[in-house]
Amino acid sequence: MKRTAGSGGRSLFSIWNYLIFFLLVAGLVTCSFLVFLMTVDIELDIGIRNSARLTFANVLALSLICTIIDGIRRKYAVQRPVKRILSATRQLTHGDLSVRIAPLHSGGRVNEFDAIIADFNKMAEELEGIETLRSDFIANVSHELKTPLAVIQNYSAMLQDPALPEEKRVEHAKTIGAASARLSELVTNILKLNMLENQQIFPEAREYDLGEQLRECLLAFEDAWEGKRLALDIDIDDLTVKADEELLTIVWNNLFSNAIKFTGEGGSISVSLKEESGCAVAKVSDTGCGMTQEVGRHIFEKFYQGDKSHATRGNGLGLALVKRVVDIVGGEISVTSAVGNGSTFTVRLRGA
Repeated sequence: MKRTAGSGGRSLFSIWNYLIFFLLVAGLVTCSFLVFLMTVDIELDIGIRNSARLTFANVLALSLICTIIDGIRRKYAVQRPVKRILSATRQLTHGDLSVRIAPLHSGGRVNEFDAIIADFNKMAEELEGIETLRSDFIANVSHELKTPLAVIQNYSAMLQDPALPEEKRVEHAKTIGAASARLSELVTNILKLNMLENQQIFPEAREYDLGEQLRECLLAFEDAWEGKRLALDIDIDDLTVKADEELLTIVWNNLFSNAIKFTGEGGSISVSLKEESGCAVAKVSDTGCGMTQEVGRHIFEKFYQGDKSHATRGNGLGLALVKRVVDIVGGEISVTSAVGNGSTFTVRLRGA
């Protein structure tokens, strides 16, 4: 059977290593003899010839001892670590992403193999995390796609009933339209997030009035806040920033949409823009349901929804888009919230 590298232990004796050590020791002894003979005026008698034979035997023995010592050193210092790394690598290539290699040394006694093992463990950990994200992504996308598709399918079937009253027909058609819009929004957000994460969208920074942009984005939701009779508290200064205006529109639209969505009828929303330490600081606050600290820690993750009951419509991609855009433009975003007391999202951007 053909043996692969590292698949079995090697012998402590290697003919090639032995030859190398033999030549090395023989060369050293020969040089020593030459120096000795050049400094001592003696005749080569039988005793000296016997000494030469004994020296040659000693050279053979020393070469053998050095070869075995070197074999032991290689076995424990090289072959064993390599075998462990190769074994873990095979497990990883066969799909076992949980494999890790224990470090060879601790403290300050680390060597190159410890560095390789540390990099391997880091790589395996990142691959395991990516695989988990991929699985969660597929599961969440499947769930979010099935819901509007089921609505479209069911209401389309009901529309085929010839005895269905006209008002019900119009109502069902509106429901189908809303489900289609939700499906379209989901697909659009997935594509946007994919392009952002794969750096297929490059920001085009230019100076513009951030205060004017906030007012325009807020006016686009006028029907939504009026429909819920929400009170607005606006305190927006005219500040100039240098950023990608189109990308930041995604941020404000998502923050305003969430504030309105999670605020009950008769509540209030506040939007402010101020300059602080040379930065433009925008805050979007609401008096909605708020969230726990645990939810706040995950709120910017893809498909994460604090409302596990799905009582409010959403696909968990809006704030992931917001976070990615803010990172791309070099800003910062944070959230403070308390259950029952609403939430405040703060976006900090560098001034022009």
